[in-house]
Amino acid sequence: MDKKLFEILACPLCKGDLSHNREKDELVCRPCGMAFPVRDDIPVMLESEARTLTTDERL
Repeated sequence: MDKKLFEILACPLCKGDLSHNREKDELVCRPCGMAFPVRDDIPVMLESEARTLTTDERL
């Protein structure tokens, strides 16, 4: 994913910072407990496409 794009993205729910989980190719918002997929280098920032983080992943 493009580094410049990542720098300007924010969580669509809380507007907070995201971290990039390269292993799962997701953008993660720990405060919201959501992970947004990145498909073909394009972040899918829709709540309906996000998955809920497990308790361990939130730490």
